[in-house]
Amino acid sequence: MTTAFIILLLPLVAAASNLFLLRKKANLSAYVSTLSAAICLVLTLGLIRQSDLKDLGSFNWIKIADFELNIGIELQGLGLGMILVVTLIGFLIHLFSLGYMREDAGKARYFSGLSLFMFSMTGIVFADNLAMMFIFWELVGVSSYLLIGHWYHKNTAAEAAKKAFFVNRIGDFGFMIGILLIWGAFGSVNFVEIEELLRNGKYDAGLLNWSVFCIFCGAIGKSAQVPLHVWLPDAMEGPTPVSALIHAATMVAAGVFMLTKVLFLIQVAPTAASVIQYVGAITALIAALMATQQNDIKKILAYSTLSQLGYMIMAVGFAGLWIGGESLGESASNAGFFHLYTHAFFKALLFLGSGAIIYACHHEQNIWKMGGLIGPMKITSITFLIATAALAGIYPLSGFYSKDAIMTVALNKPILLVIGSFVAFLTAFYMTRLCVVVFFGKARSWSAEEAKEVPLLMLVPLLVLTIGAIFAGQTFSYSWFVDPKKIPHPEGVLPFILTAIGVAGIVSGFFLYRGRDQEPYPVQVLAKKFYLDEIYIILVRIFQDAVAWVAKQIDELLIDKLLVRGGARLVTEIGSMLRGMQSGNLQGYAFLFGVGVILVLYIINAAIG
Repeated sequence: MTTAFIILLLPLVAAASNLFLLRKKANLSAYVSTLSAAICLVLTLGLIRQSDLKDLGSFNWIKIADFELNIGIELQGLGLGMILVVTLIGFLIHLFSLGYMREDAGKARYFSGLSLFMFSMTGIVFADNLAMMFIFWELVGVSSYLLIGHWYHKNTAAEAAKKAFFVNRIGDFGFMIGILLIWGAFGSVNFVEIEELLRNGKYDAGLLNWSVFCIFCGAIGKSAQVPLHVWLPDAMEGPTPVSALIHAATMVAAGVFMLTKVLFLIQVAPTAASVIQYVGAITALIAALMATQQNDIKKILAYSTLSQLGYMIMAVGFAGLWIGGESLGESASNAGFFHLYTHAFFKALLFLGSGAIIYACHHEQNIWKMGGLIGPMKITSITFLIATAALAGIYPLSGFYSKDAIMTVALNKPILLVIGSFVAFLTAFYMTRLCVVVFFGKARSWSAEEAKEVPLLMLVPLLVLTIGAIFAGQTFSYSWFVDPKKIPHPEGVLPFILTAIGVAGIVSGFFLYRGRDQEPYPVQVLAKKFYLDEIYIILVRIFQDAVAWVAKQIDELLIDKLLVRGGARLVTEIGSMLRGMQSGNLQGYAFLFGVGVILVLYIINAAIG
């Protein structure tokens, strides 16, 4: 328990130290954060070797009458894989950032944000109840806001940070409602207690489906699923290591991990599970189509991340599918998480590789202004190409095993299998397009001509992640957190078909973009991302302006003219009338007094009579 709390709290201590004590010592703050990440990784490696980590202890945080809320640490099964991803990828990105952010004016603030994010993400993984998870869920949102908007002097970065924050709040509001519904239905938010009550059959099916759907809203926001996906590509305005940490390996994967934690709920909520499946599949397809026409190297990877997250979400959604009286629950969940695990390595490698390319090309991000980089940047290029092959699902790299596991689960719904297979083709196609344009041919700008290999400090994380991209799919890599027999493995001709699909995408991308200096086949609707951002702007303006107009009318007519100014005018008029009676003439006062006496006597007489 002590080790677990050190892993949880050490990044928070580092963040506080950097923010309050080391603000003017940027280099020292960077080393403090990196050292804390290294210690957390070492402690994690020691922790996951232990056999029984189900309940590492808890303490009472809030007690109101019969309601108790504990802060508890639980680490088992898929949580072991997730904490390794968080600490390992987190440390490597800290290491890469030492070189990438070396000259940045806000280095201390940047590393404080990284440490705060590590604390928040670790809390999500360790949480043993929904309330604790939600608290750290919101802290992750705050951390991502700070990191995306690190270069706040750029309007695009500031706007991207706000966009990410607001869009995620929409999903998080649904998540909060789902937690309240679960508490209302079961009287508990603890994962173990809820699962026990479900086993006893104590639940209302309709309420449970709504509860799971609302909880899934949190994953729609955090894991950037349709229709709340619009924040993720814009979030590329943050430093590239942030893109790798938050938007490739950890934060966006939090939604998938959260769904695996409530697997027992999804299994008995088939309607909500179907929604999860189709939202994931649609996201995977739409994002892959948009990626084929993007020119910013980081945005291509961002849409690729959206697409792969869609795969994972779709797979976990199959947990609510029952075949022959048996649930696909654990196998579906394991398939989705298996892809999360392998994806963390090769997508973090792709983002850090793109960061190395951007760094070498003097912060140029347009792929059409690159070219020929395989010559001056051989190590970066080779690692990037390996990660691309892993993402495309080429045997025997890690992505081959995890993507095939998802497709094996998808065999139970042919339409989703077809969508998934087409997305696999598109993935290989747009990544080959990126590699052909960036690494081959001739340099298309002075920045590409002057590019050279990045420093060793930035190459080491790339080389380590390359090992993961190659071997993370092998049994020895994940058998310590999940039984390999519980991960679905493709049989028969399916692996060969999926491999052929990946090869077809690579061959198509190579021949279509070889020797090109600009986009030869522009598709405006894809380049403009199906105009979804424009549609959102119109909808916001319509509804916002309509509400604003109604509020304005109420304010001006009812509140201002009638209640405020109208009341003031009424009092003024009455005062003017009464003021006219205050003449200072004693004869007039005597007359009014006499009239008043007569009226009083008349009223009394009328009442008696």
